[in-house]
Amino acid sequence: MALTHWSLDPGLVYVWVSGCLYLLGSQGRWTPTRLQAASFCASLLTIVIALDSPIDYYANELFWVHMVQHILLLTVAPPLFLLGRPWPRMWRALPLRPRTQLARTVAQAGWTSPIRALSRPWPAFILFNATILAWHIPAAYDATLRYGTVHVCEHAMFFFTGLLFWARVIDPGPLRPRLVWPARIAYTAGAMVVGWMLAITLVLVPHAIYGYYAALPSRPGGISALTDQQLAAGVMWVPGSLAYTVTFLIGFYRWLEPDRQAGPALGGVHNLRRRET
Repeated sequence: MALTHWSLDPGLVYVWVSGCLYLLGSQGRWTPTRLQAASFCASLLTIVIALDSPIDYYANELFWVHMVQHILLLTVAPPLFLLGRPWPRMWRALPLRPRTQLARTVAQAGWTSPIRALSRPWPAFILFNATILAWHIPAAYDATLRYGTVHVCEHAMFFFTGLLFWARVIDPGPLRPRLVWPARIAYTAGAMVVGWMLAITLVLVPHAIYGYYAALPSRPGGISALTDQQLAAGVMWVPGSLAYTVTFLIGFYRWLEPDRQAGPALGGVHNLRRRET
């Protein structure tokens, strides 16, 4: 693949605005750690790679490359963004009056406000997975490839529903997920299963289900439309599961960690009792 096919996507507006707000708000006690700053910058870089690099150019010719683009926007950029702990810093960068009015409005609305309602685990889970499935319906998917505005809308929905979903796992504040670690493990496992079901469908269907790709006279590498579809399923199955797998490993570690911490304390109690006797 040539490295000359770079473009300017409207998604760069998100990157520029987010980067400016994060930089302006990162002062005083809000100064991010190196890890937080690196995570935030990596998220913005991931968005640029997904939307403006040759990945975006070849996504119109290869289904599996398009799937890589989706994985980056759904499971890589949002978690990295949230690990940067952006909200206090970006909020602090806003002018005082607008942010005070907005905070008052949200506080008065309470849990009836759309933002707070969607930030709950079940609505976030449903919205995230429904967005993935809806955009992979053949008519909707083909529309994203034929109409640039529809494609931009799809990418925006992937990233922002990804933020809602992963915020229930990463707990960046200010809207806490209130999920214990076993629940977070089940939460991400459910989303991974949805992706697996879609991947299995793409593998088992004996023909290319997306008319846009099937109608292409040729593809880079000379592969068939069906092979391209099966490769896309593999991308969704393996790379698409990495973020969920990392969550499982961290989740099990954090779930069992209190027991390890309690062990020495209980041992100390038993030793004290032996001394007293």
